[in-house]
Amino acid sequence: MAQGPGDASLPFHITAGPVPCCAERITQLHAEHYAAAAGFGAVFEAKVAQELAAFCHGFTPGRDGLWLLVCQGRIEGSIAIDGQHGLGGGAHLRWFITSSRVRGLGGGRQLLARALAFVDGCGHTRTQLWTFAGLDAARHLYEASGFQLVHQSPGQQWGSLVTEQRFERCRPGA
Repeated sequence: MAQGPGDASLPFHITAGPVPCCAERITQLHAEHYAAAAGFGAVFEAKVAQELAAFCHGFTPGRDGLWLLVCQGRIEGSIAIDGQHGLGGGAHLRWFITSSRVRGLGGGRQLLARALAFVDGCGHTRTQLWTFAGLDAARHLYEASGFQLVHQSPGQQWGSLVTEQRFERCRPGA
């Protein structure tokens, strides 16, 4: 069990998913955060819900991974590795988020480390993720973990015009 710096009242742990109600909570975390941070609305929420439901439906242990940050019995963060395109297209890091309640306490760093250890253990030579400009704390975590920005352009895949970015990480030693 980990605790945030100086905050013994917020113990958290990481558990593997999917578990009942996780898709609903992950969607809620994304919808609330990105509505406030980027003005994303119902289009974004529906896209997250639809794609996450499909991921959970087709979840294959050993190929896919989902980890949940749980604090006092409530999911407060998540990260997923979608390995559907496997060794050909590389793994896809998705749905990485922590709630404002636990943000800054180290849980996001632990989630990312868990996901990347899984990727490396599965033998994926490359991992990619899509995000958008302005999410500086997340970008710092990505770059500290070996991701590099490989593409950016204006786009609206999440319902609002943003500078979409694609980051990639090659497995160390690959």
